[in-house]
Amino acid sequence: MINATNLTKQYGAKTAVNGVSFSVKPGMVTGFLGPNGAGKSTTMRMIVGLDRPTAGTVTVNGKRYQDHAAPLHEVGVLLDAKAVHTGRSAYNHLRALAATHRIPVSRVREVIELTGLGAVAHKRVGGFSLGMGQRLGIAAALLGDPQTLILDEPVNGLDPEGVRWVRQLVRSLAAQGRTVLLSSHLMSEMAQTADHIIVLGKGRVLADAPVQDFISGAAAETVRVRSPRAAELGDALLRAAGAGTSTRIEPTGENELRVIGFSAANVGNAAAELGIPLHELTPIRASLEEAYMDLTANDVEYRTAAIADPALAQAVQETNR
Repeated sequence: MINATNLTKQYGAKTAVNGVSFSVKPGMVTGFLGPNGAGKSTTMRMIVGLDRPTAGTVTVNGKRYQDHAAPLHEVGVLLDAKAVHTGRSAYNHLRALAATHRIPVSRVREVIELTGLGAVAHKRVGGFSLGMGQRLGIAAALLGDPQTLILDEPVNGLDPEGVRWVRQLVRSLAAQGRTVLLSSHLMSEMAQTADHIIVLGKGRVLADAPVQDFISGAAAETVRVRSPRAAELGDALLRAAGAGTSTRIEPTGENELRVIGFSAANVGNAAAELGIPLHELTPIRASLEEAYMDLTANDVEYRTAAIADPALAQAVQETNR
């Protein structure tokens, strides 16, 4: 289990992490999300003792990471897969790590097979692809058979089979009662893997909730409507909502609307009262990516210009659905 209490890190005048408190519990995969510059990497570095907090505390399994007599047996960490002596083979890299914690060589062979490195175990790491380097980093994290795992972008550079393998691995580890903290920018993968979400923005916790609760709470109800009298229905819904509400009616095609802020039942009732025929009435379930983007819209460090061509913007939106 990981417990952070009022965790703060300042670099001169810049506050990278600002009074962050959260718990990462065993038995589930906790996703750690946030835009670039949100403080995720700094927080993970403080968890494993690579950065000293300016204020606050963080413990892993009841102790500070550096206070554990044999950290590899308590916490498996993947923060930088490139932090490896490139002249060593994968086997010798893992064997050297094992020797520092009196881990038997048999365990080295186990994690090599578990991570699919058997065919390249005796090759120099400097010749590894990005994906193979990631597998080696995961093997090192698993070496001490730890109860807690902290993995930063573990699927970076992996092919689809590797991505699925990581997903199955972390979920199986969580099912064994282990604590798993997983950071990734791949929202579609996080939606399939994580049970719980912690979102940082500008050094603060923006959300800390089960995935489904996060999606439901961050995104407004949306309904797709098709009707030969779509414009009339849209006007009626806006009148019913009244001024100052968050209801939006967006035309998305001929006789088609995207209604935000009304449930499908309310749209259907309004159409029935006006005698307006409906050709389609479909609730649109928000994705994790949409909920995340809505929540962090004001916390991104870098922004790109919106696509100016409406047709192209619509095509991109349809592709991302």
